[in-house]
This record gives sequence, C-alpha cells and structure tokens, in this order.
Amino acid sequence: MHNADVIELTRKTKETDIALSLSIYGSGNAHIQSGVGFFNHMLEALTKHSLMDLNLQCKGDTHIDGHHSVEDCGILLGQALAQGIYPVQGIERFGNASVVMDEACAECDIDVSNRAFLVFDTHAYKLPFKGMVGELDVELVEEFFRALSFNAHLSVHIVLKRGKNLHHIIEAMFKAFGVSLRRALTLNPRILTPSTKGVL
Repeated sequence: MHNADVIELTRKTKETDIALSLSIYGSGNAHIQSGVGFFNHMLEALTKHSLMDLNLQCKGDTHIDGHHSVEDCGILLGQALAQGIYPVQGIERFGNASVVMDEACAECDIDVSNRAFLVFDTHAYKLPFKGMVGELDVELVEEFFRALSFNAHLSVHIVLKRGKNLHHIIEAMFKAFGVSLRRALTLNPRILTPSTKGVL
C-alpha cells in the first residue's frame, strides 16, 4: 500500500455516473465536481487535511435530490481507500483529531481495522440534525460517512462535542475525519502488522 500509485475507479448506475482517482499519500490536492456545491467544499476540506489527492467527477440525479450522489461518492471513495490500505502494514492504524471551527468542535476517531463500523453522535446539537446547508441535505452527512466507512472497512466514531451553526459543525466533522485518517495512515517502519492477530 505504501506507494505513490493512483487508484482509479468508476461507478455507474441508473442514478449516478462517477469517476474517481485517489492518491492516498499525496499533497492534499482536490478536483471535485459532485453536483452538490457544499458537498464539493466538504470533500475539498477532507482531502486537504488528509493530504490525499482526490479527483472526483459525479453526474447524478440531483434533480431529485442529492442523496444518491452523496452516498455513491462515499461508496466509491471507500472502495478506493480499501484497495489502497489493505492488507495493513507499516502504519499507525489508529488516528484521532478534534477540530474547532468557531463555536463548533467535532472529534473523529478512526481504527483502520478491516471491520466496518460507524458511530455518528450529534446529541450535543440541541435541535434535530436536519435542514439544508447550501444544496446539501444535512441528513446526508451521516449517510456519506456510513458509506465511506463501510466500504473502506474502517471503524469510525464522529462525535459532535459542541456547536450551533450547521455549516461550522459539518465542516469540523469533515476536517476531523481528514486529520484522523492522515494520522491513522502515518507510516511507521517499526510497525509491521499493527495487530496481535498478525493480520488485518
């Protein structure tokens, strides 16, 4: 996994047509056209702070809503990560980050475990976690991280610690995920397989 190879994948359904290229150990460069403006911005933030290079072009049925596009982008990004990560060798495996954006603070913990799980906890937001931020339905944030986590076989906990402004909250989540993933994938030559099982 520890090379500069570019992973290229496509996904075409009746709902979406997506082309993706990913370099896990990149420089944080992003070229994103998902069809959902605020989601573009969030993927750019994730890419910047993970130091991956991501090119993603999605044509989806956004005339219905953004659900299929956002979820399918998560699926394909997760599949690309899985292709580049496993079998796990020579990385830290665990990553954690808390990111502040003004009044909001979100924490993300990642275990590159080859076991898919997502905890998405927004209880600190006193209102229902719903609404629109630009063109993005707030409920799709959890859908994206679930699709990504399960297809990348990552255990991910995203917890909102505090926040009132949905733009700030969501951006803090994406940035925290990016930083946590970067830390989890940090190369460490002292670590062969980071598991007592001997394989991940």
